[in-house]
Amino acid sequence: MLKGFRMPGEWEKQKSVWIVWPYNKKDWPGLFDKIPEVISKIVCNLSINQTVNLIIKTNKDKIRIKQELKKFKNNLSKIKFHQILTNRIWIRDNGPLFLVNNKKGKKIILNFRFNGWSKYNDYQKDNKINDKIAKLIKTKKIEPTIKIKKNLKKIVLEGGAIDVNGQGSILLTRECLLSKVQERNPGVNKLNLENTLRKYLNLKNFIWLNKGIKGDDTHGHIDDIARFVSPNTIMAAIEKNKKDRNFKNLKENLQILKKSNNTDGKKFRIIKIPMPKPIYINNIQVPASYLNFYIANRIVLLPVFNDKNDKKVFSIFKKFFKKRKIITIDCSELIWGFGAIHCMTQQEPLI
Repeated sequence: MLKGFRMPGEWEKQKSVWIVWPYNKKDWPGLFDKIPEVISKIVCNLSINQTVNLIIKTNKDKIRIKQELKKFKNNLSKIKFHQILTNRIWIRDNGPLFLVNNKKGKKIILNFRFNGWSKYNDYQKDNKINDKIAKLIKTKKIEPTIKIKKNLKKIVLEGGAIDVNGQGSILLTRECLLSKVQERNPGVNKLNLENTLRKYLNLKNFIWLNKGIKGDDTHGHIDDIARFVSPNTIMAAIEKNKKDRNFKNLKENLQILKKSNNTDGKKFRIIKIPMPKPIYINNIQVPASYLNFYIANRIVLLPVFNDKNDKKVFSIFKKFFKKRKIITIDCSELIWGFGAIHCMTQQEPLI
């Protein structure tokens, strides 16, 4: 076990946030031209209160990107550009997972293997991002491994597949991490995986939900269905329409959450978050969910979808996050890339 280290909750103090500038036109067929503007809004809103590390392909792009950013209120001095080659923008899944040791004032990077969600073939650049980031910020990098039939293998794990409360509890789904579909770690069972995550992330309490939402090409990421928003509070997606394809799965997940306890054996407070109406682009359902929000130091970025529930969810967030400003970002087009705000951000905690 990495003694004394833990992965902080997202609401804990952040040193910076890492974001990748969009280049891959194949991820938003027919809508790519709209995407830089959405990313700019996100980057600019974050830059007002904290450092944004923005990953770009070449330094030549800086001028063009700065022009895009200037369309919105920002603090350009807080936006740092880094030249790293990438395949996609979803740094939540391939970027560094930071652990902290508060007593020693130390920080390390867990560099899990990334394999394109066991779905896409072009992920090699994304799998190398952490090598560059670790060097840039001079932080030690650990490669988590697992034993499979006497062989040590690097574990495949995406940041969007797990959510922690910083105090020993973790949310995750069977669909993503234990299924034979888009299988991340063949030959690894639930017990093996739990023991390995316990060792590297210093966890005690595993809360396994069943399935994610329809349209999610990651096959069941947690960050669309349930999120810790404080050590003992979980926001959970719910669907009231019995005919909706998500109704049954989200109901099952909610029942599991209601029965779950924290490391002290106490029940979590559950805040129900309604789902937006299903969104189809080119007849394909996309994974629109309000749970793909990002908690920054002074703001929360909330995805909205021109839906009747947008206002309702905004008021739930406003009521809960009393010390943070809730800023909505229209993600109706960004979601065509099968991800939203949480998927494209990765926080670096402050020691």
